[in-house]
Amino acid sequence: MTDALRNARSDFPTDFLFGAATAAYQIEGSGFGGAGASHWDTFAATPGNVAGADDGAVACDHYNRWQEDLDLMQAAGFDAYRFSTSWSRVMPEGTGRPNAEGLDFYDRLVDGVLARGMTPFLTLYHWDLPSALAMKGGWTNRDIAGWFADYCAVVFDRIGDRVAATATINEPWCVAWLSHFIGAHAPGLRDIRAAAHAMHHVLLAHGTAMQALRASGAKDLGIVLNFETASPASDSSEDRAAAARADAIYNRWFIEAIAGQGYPAEALEGLGPHMPAGWQADMDTIATPLDWLGVNYYTRALYAADPTRPWPRYRTVDGPLPKTAMGWEIRPEGLREFLLRLAQGPARGLPIYVTENGMAGDDAVQDGAVHDPLRQGFIDSHLDAARAAIAEDVDLRGFFYWSLLDNYEWAFGYDKRFGLVHVDYATQARTPKASYHALAHALSR
Repeated sequence: MTDALRNARSDFPTDFLFGAATAAYQIEGSGFGGAGASHWDTFAATPGNVAGADDGAVACDHYNRWQEDLDLMQAAGFDAYRFSTSWSRVMPEGTGRPNAEGLDFYDRLVDGVLARGMTPFLTLYHWDLPSALAMKGGWTNRDIAGWFADYCAVVFDRIGDRVAATATINEPWCVAWLSHFIGAHAPGLRDIRAAAHAMHHVLLAHGTAMQALRASGAKDLGIVLNFETASPASDSSEDRAAAARADAIYNRWFIEAIAGQGYPAEALEGLGPHMPAGWQADMDTIATPLDWLGVNYYTRALYAADPTRPWPRYRTVDGPLPKTAMGWEIRPEGLREFLLRLAQGPARGLPIYVTENGMAGDDAVQDGAVHDPLRQGFIDSHLDAARAAIAEDVDLRGFFYWSLLDNYEWAFGYDKRFGLVHVDYATQARTPKASYHALAHALSR
């Protein structure tokens, strides 16, 4: 018998949405359907960038198995499906003529979601930038704001009439900082000037797309931001200042700019000299009002001051809490803390969705089943945090588990398994895990 979750659907408001989330490059298979190369294809082809030299050419073969995957969602009792469209699939060169086969795929996908009684939540960018645009500077090039808005218009013109909510960009911190300063994601840069330009241009692209979509009549527009508790490694003033810098870069930069509060001083201290000329004139566009906010939350990090390093002069240290297979601390109360912080601060008055929350485990099929009790506890404890936030008057409308399927976990390749459903990449066999069955039972009561 599958262990039951403490939480049940009846513990939440009657109109609360439960869903699962995926991303195009991580599941579809970039080698199918006339998709162009993305900068992740290029990045993965460089030895040392991705564990196992894995790429997303096949991934979970969702491009060919999407009906089976939607059936799994329907059988679990999910209300909504959060998915992304691939820029490089829709517009293989980044601009110009769309790929009809790619648009047809998303047309069928959205109709399939609706036919199964679920609500489609669209994300327009989840990191698969066309290589043709990456070669022109990608997110470091100001022109990307227009390129992105044009792509968004093409997608929305095709499927926008049938999606319930649309996010422009998923996790701009990863798009900009993780990819251009830390260098762990495509394009793999470690350059503060490139990072500063990307940190600004990703928001300019968001705001430009918001304005263009709204002018065309689109409604229910938002963005998905990731938040990570940034705690000092000790009580020293140096470590507290380091954590404040990390919090400014990770958690405050994007939401405060969108809320019309500008960029935090703790981040401009280091990024300011490297920002694009005249960036201040873009802030009104960036602050185009949202209709909703998506919150991705996974973990916390401990920050220690490190004056031997260049700005922001900190390093992360291991914390004492239990960890997932990613090495990320499990701290569910951080979700409640962020939901309250946002609802009482820069996201005041906005409906909020938890658009990603989940964990990687060392999951394996044994006798036809996958036992993942740690994931079941993870889900329960984070649903507890969501309920606590609702009880404190946070306007939380839904919760999406990351992810429906084990998938291509970016620089970790296929080594890290976040799914409710196990994927055997050799055969593409899907095996629902114990957590899938436990969550399905919770949604039935």
